[in-house]
Amino acid sequence: MSSVVLLPYAPSSVAVARQRLSTDLQDSGVFSAAIDDAVLVVSELLSNALRHAHPLPSGMVRVAWLRNEDHIEVAVSDGGAATEPRAGRPTLSSLGGRGLGIVEYVAESWGVRHEGETTTVWAILPAPHSNGSVNGQVATLREAG
Repeated sequence: MSSVVLLPYAPSSVAVARQRLSTDLQDSGVFSAAIDDAVLVVSELLSNALRHAHPLPSGMVRVAWLRNEDHIEVAVSDGGAATEPRAGRPTLSSLGGRGLGIVEYVAESWGVRHEGETTTVWAILPAPHSNGSVNGQVATLREAG
């Protein structure tokens, strides 16, 4: 299963991307905690793109996801920024700067690709089926905590 969605370069696109990803993953039988993690990561990546980067030449941003048997790769592509995306280390009183730190914590891996003027930030997350397992443990144990 895979999807690519072009969305307006606007804050309202975050909710649209979250809903589309959640629906696709639910329809393919992904465990609910894995869906929550993927939706959180897409929200962070897309919010960062809208806050720090330029839109694609079309004036849009691209959100994509690919699900195989046991993983989900999510990616957000934009028109690039003056700085490279990196996980920050904010102080306790900082109002922001935690997004990629959250992605780093939740995802198995994440990174940045550059293709011409396009920057893509991607993350790979585990995607067990609702009756599957996570690293050999019963999936319901992950949901419990």
